[in-house]
Order: sequence, then structure tokens, then C-alpha cells
Amino acid sequence: MKLSILGARVIDPASGLDQVTDIHIEACKVVALGAAPAGFVAVDTIDAKGLVAAPGLVDLNVALREPGYSRKGSIVSETRAAAAGGVTSLCCPPKTKPVLDTSAVAELILDRAREAGNTKVFPIGALSKGLDGEQLAELVALRDAGCVAFGNGLESFRNTRTLCRALDYAATFDLTVIFNSQDYDLAEGGLAHEGPTASFLGLPGIPESAETVALARDLLLVEQTGVRAHFSQLTSARGVELIAQAQARGLKVTADVALYQLILTDEALIDFSSLYHVQPPLRTRADRDGLRAAVKSGVISAISSHHQPHERDAKLAPFGATEPGISSVELLLPLAMTLVEDGLLDLPTLVKRLSVGPAEALRLPAGKLAVGGAADIVLFDPAASTVAGETWLSKGENCPFIGHSLPGVVRYTLVDGRISHQA
Repeated sequence: MKLSILGARVIDPASGLDQVTDIHIEACKVVALGAAPAGFVAVDTIDAKGLVAAPGLVDLNVALREPGYSRKGSIVSETRAAAAGGVTSLCCPPKTKPVLDTSAVAELILDRAREAGNTKVFPIGALSKGLDGEQLAELVALRDAGCVAFGNGLESFRNTRTLCRALDYAATFDLTVIFNSQDYDLAEGGLAHEGPTASFLGLPGIPESAETVALARDLLLVEQTGVRAHFSQLTSARGVELIAQAQARGLKVTADVALYQLILTDEALIDFSSLYHVQPPLRTRADRDGLRAAVKSGVISAISSHHQPHERDAKLAPFGATEPGISSVELLLPLAMTLVEDGLLDLPTLVKRLSVGPAEALRLPAGKLAVGGAADIVLFDPAASTVAGETWLSKGENCPFIGHSLPGVVRYTLVDGRISHQA
């Protein structure tokens, strides 16, 4: 199908393009920017005056909950929600049931994602069998089945020697390892950031050192083994400093942050609302400011939703008995636009942190809007507002932003030139 998008402000951070122009699409690809190619006659057109056209957003952590947790979400429901948030490519973590540690599970996810057709899905394989941190998973077989990186989530390796061997093996095959750095012993039993808010509420705390101790160890192991590493879900200002120092020493490490960590602090827990129960926990205003500064400078090159949908009952128990996580991929673009509204980032920089930044971190074929490339595009209205929850596609309604008015509306999401979401 031939499609023309007319009069949009086209922002492509990868090439530095930022101008009002037209986009012409044929056979799943962008065939021209500006004037249409000779002989090109559009079958359909989109009047995009007043809209921004950008590379489809790339989200590095979206729990699809399938297989194994269908009460919380499915590949169909969560990729549909992601498309509504402007996402065209996403990575799903390995915590499924069974764990994503075999080729069969990876192929199942990819087959169902292709059938759904809402977004492109890139699985993250388990670094260890069963995520138990003891035996290495079949990494090469998982890579061949379509896994783009490997991690153990917050299920840490208790034996550092075993972890080191796993990193050596991954480095041998140039595989990317994702670290969620949190020391098991320091974090065990904790529910909130260790500080005045947790003390006032009587909640067991997780100290900042749970992140920084693990992060320091992981960075030293990365330096020793030479493995390609990405650090996910940073929460603390001191953790960001460690990443910045490693990058200054020449380590080729990248990092992302959960979008809600750039908006919320541990003060949100004051009413014991389980909607704010996340792991790793929300931290202080100073930590949030440090994370924001790192996003602005580029030390953190990717913003992700870290979407974790839950069924209603998972959040109805007393705070400590509820399951952690926020359902937020559906609001990725509008929530991110609050960073522009607050004056932290200009629009091109925000688009960069949501597209080419995450794509480059995991070497994904995504995040660019260029002639000859896939027509994965988000069209949004920066002047309009989204009322969060007015429509809701995710199975998980565990979102503290529902009811809020947020800047920006995703009008269209296109995957390979096909409209997968239309407001």
C-alpha cells in the first residue's frame, strides 16, 4: 500500500532532521521525505498538519505476561496498549512461566506477537536457567531463536564467580547482558526506599546501597570480562554517578530509567497506596533530580515504561502483601511529554531518549525515520491532552496516573507502514 503523511513536523534524532515535510511510504518502508518519488501515487493520505512525526518509540521493558500469567495480561492486550502509547518496538523480560530460557518459549512469544501485529517484539532471554542464578541458560540457542539480550531481572546471582563465568561466555559471543543491579541481601524484605518516609510509615526499607553496592560489583565485572552491558532501572543519583564514571573510563555501558522514576518520589507512598509499590522502589527527590540530570546529559540514554500489568486483586491487599509494578506503557508518550512541559528536555531530545537511544543500547533495528528504513512511525499532537484511563487497553489497571490530564495525544502508530493504532 502507498501512503503519504502530509505536513507533519518530522523529528528524526538519528539524522538530526527536524522540519515540516511529507513522508511517503510503500511496501512497508519510507521511500521519500519531502517530494514524492517519480510515479508515486498515494492510495491513502494522512493530513498531519500540527502533528509531530517521529520514529516509533522503542521500549526496553514491557512485561507481556504471556506465557503463564494470562490473568495479568497477554501478548495481544499489552502490545495493543503499547501501540496506543506510541510504541512500535518493545523488549519483553524473561520472567514468564515457563521462564524464557528455551528456544521454544522465545519462538512462542515471537509467533504470537506476529499474529497480533500491534508492535514488533524483541525477547530478552534468561541469563540463567529458571532465573535461579546457578546454571547458565543456552544463550547461543536463545540468540538464534530471536533473543536480543540476556538478563536475570532482580533475581540476582548469589555466587559472583558464577556470574563472572556467565559474563565471560556472553562476551565470547558478543551478546548483550542486561543488569538490574540490586544486592539481594541488602534489599531482602524491603518495600520502600530506606529513609524518613519508610520510617514514618513503618515500612521495611531498601537502602540506596542495595543498588550502588551491586552496581559497583557489576561494573567491575563488565570491565574485567569486556561484556557488552546495559544497566536497567536505575533509581539513585549515586548509581548514576557510577555509570557516568564508568563511561568516562571508556566502558561501553548504557543505561535506562523507568519513566515513573522521573516523575514520582517515595513521598507518593504517604497514603499507603499500593499503586506506588514498585521494585526497585521510588526514591527521594534528590535521586529523582539526579536521574533527570542524567537523562538530560545522555548518561542515561533510554527512557522505558517498565510496564508491569497486574490483575485487580494483586493490588487490593495491605501494602506489603501486594505485587509490585505499574501498568504504564499505554501512557508512555503522554507521560514522557511532562518532561518537556517541565522544561527538562526539548522535544527532539525526548524523542531521542525514547527511540534511537534505546534501540542503540540493545542494537535493535529500530528507532530511526529514514529513507529505505522500516515505516515505524508515531504521529502525535503535542498541543492536545490525554485523559489517562479514558480508554484503557491493557489488562492491568494498576496505574496511579489514571484520571490525570497529560500533555500530548498519540493520533497514529504505524508499524511497517500499517496503522496499528488510531486515536
